[in-house]
Amino acid sequence: QVQLVESGGGLVQAGGSLRLSCAATGSNFYPAAMGWYRQAPGKQRDLVAAFTSIGNTDYADSVRGRFTISRDNAQNTVYLQMNSLKPEDTAVYYCHAVYALGIAEYDYWGRGTQVTVSS
Repeated sequence: QVQLVESGGGLVQAGGSLRLSCAATGSNFYPAAMGWYRQAPGKQRDLVAAFTSIGNTDYADSVRGRFTISRDNAQNTVYLQMNSLKPEDTAVYYCHAVYALGIAEYDYWGRGTQVTVSS
């Protein structure tokens, strides 16, 4: 059973930085896609940054230039470096992975890690 374990959230002042990590365990295969979503109170869960199934990186417009997604394939881990944080970045950040088996795809989510940016 695939599990996604997130770490690195916390409280930071505006302008500060945080680095999130997400380790995927429980599979001998690499995920077809992997990245980060976030959900603020009362809002929907939205893409922040991800490695897509065709090998590109995708960023939300609101974080492009401030956040960087990276990965360590040997450790099945993705990272999200968040710089120049703003209060509007406050949300629960969720790791997401897609595993492909033949024509079937399976979605997995982490439990989420809280990021709070104070003004």
